[in-house]
Amino acid sequence: MNDQQLLRYARHILLDEFGIEGQERLHASRVLIVGAGGLGSPAALYLASAGVGHIVLADDDVVDLSNLQRQILHNTSRVGAAKAQSGKQTLHDINPEIRIDALVARLDGQALDEQVSLADLVLDCCDNFATRHAVNRSCVRYRKPLVSGAAIRFAGQVSVFDLRRADAPCYHCLFPEADDVEELRCATTGVLGPLVGIVGSMQAAEAIKVLAQMGEPMVGRMLCLDALAMQWQTIRFKRDPHCAVCAGREAR
Repeated sequence: MNDQQLLRYARHILLDEFGIEGQERLHASRVLIVGAGGLGSPAALYLASAGVGHIVLADDDVVDLSNLQRQILHNTSRVGAAKAQSGKQTLHDINPEIRIDALVARLDGQALDEQVSLADLVLDCCDNFATRHAVNRSCVRYRKPLVSGAAIRFAGQVSVFDLRRADAPCYHCLFPEADDVEELRCATTGVLGPLVGIVGSMQAAEAIKVLAQMGEPMVGRMLCLDALAMQWQTIRFKRDPHCAVCAGREAR
């Protein structure tokens, strides 16, 4: 690391659990962030600031005025611009020494598999179950750790699915895919702006822990936040041995 990097990342390097070794692991990592909206904004900002060496930001949407109440990657001058491109510009302004790829696309099929296979870690920051399950299936296929977050109205949740581990549950173990699941959208039900900031920041913290190989990631645990009461609840869960997605996965 050069002198400028030592200065930029000094507050992380000072942490005994982190140190130069942890910072170098971040610098060598490639992270895929699916979604550049409410959750992806704080997650991407903190990962770029922390020095993750290669960030791939994927989103097919454009910036809307109604997004600016919570999607802090973007600003008024970028209304109408692609979120992935807007996010890339913001992240580059914060940390010009890292690589940022903007994918203006809704990743699915082969394109999703390709990006997941190249990543060291994936963040699910999307807003719909179909994409969440597609991302989970790809992460199971390529044995990639997945950090998942969600937020609607005043409720938020975050968990880690470390699919490198044979005993770790996948997203489908916790939320089995079903056609009759009611899906709530911010556009119709609303969401508290700072709530997505809390959840997205926690996603970034968990991603940094996994990449830097420190602490205890939230594998087999989901933290749920009721922001109206500002109360947290921890839900513990195990791998479903009959899971339609991850059953039969063996240890590496």
